[in-house]
Amino acid sequence: MRAVRYSVLGVLGAFFLLPLVAMLDFSTRGAPGGGRDFTAWTSIADDRALLDAIAVSLQLSVLTSVLMLVLLLPTMVWVQLRLPKLKRLVEFLCLLPLVIPAVVLVVGIASLYSWVSYFLGNSALTLTFVYVVLVLPYAYRALESGLQAMDLRTLSEAARSLGAGWGTVMLRVVLPGVRAAVLSAALLTVALVLGEFTLASLLNFPTLQVAINLTGKRDAALSIAVSLAALLLAFGLLLVLSQLVGRRRTARVAEPLAPSGGKA
Repeated sequence: MRAVRYSVLGVLGAFFLLPLVAMLDFSTRGAPGGGRDFTAWTSIADDRALLDAIAVSLQLSVLTSVLMLVLLLPTMVWVQLRLPKLKRLVEFLCLLPLVIPAVVLVVGIASLYSWVSYFLGNSALTLTFVYVVLVLPYAYRALESGLQAMDLRTLSEAARSLGAGWGTVMLRVVLPGVRAAVLSAALLTVALVLGEFTLASLLNFPTLQVAINLTGKRDAALSIAVSLAALLLAFGLLLVLSQLVGRRRTARVAEPLAPSGGKA
């Protein structure tokens, strides 16, 4: 069984790593004498349009993550505690974007964005509202697993009986209990925003993937280098998340029981 396990892991590792190695090879080839040329990587910092697109996508990632958590987490907690009959409806609405193609979604949103541009300006950061809808299915599943792992009703009722308001319950009871789920939902949001192309392209907003597509038409090596850097950034965030969650679980297991101060 150990040999089978290592064989499966080796095949999966090769399946994921070989394309990344090929991207690195393509973005660094072309030096005289068959050596490596890292001009494509160093020129990332010199492309102003590309840097602006990276900054826009990072801002969109942060804004979308914050808005998604502010809207979705309190709604899920309130439905689970006060309106359990609406849980199926909320789940259906959150999973609905999975079955609607992005091209169809942008057709309905395009007319709405004329009003958004009128009130908020023609900024790429207005894509935050659309991206919140796109990440709902993935964020809902991540947060749902965290809420199901804790006794939410008992903990919230205990906090309320001690005089805590709903804001205190959310910040000091619910949020620490679903911290890993929140980080997972935020990571999925960042990965989706950094990789989304269709909506931004059809709505004519200069995000990272749109800039990579335009760069690829004039410099293929540079576009591949930026794509690989974005993938490595996502992998780095995933690694940091796994380390944070692992350390938190280890600390909980290793935490000794507090000695009782009373006498028998």
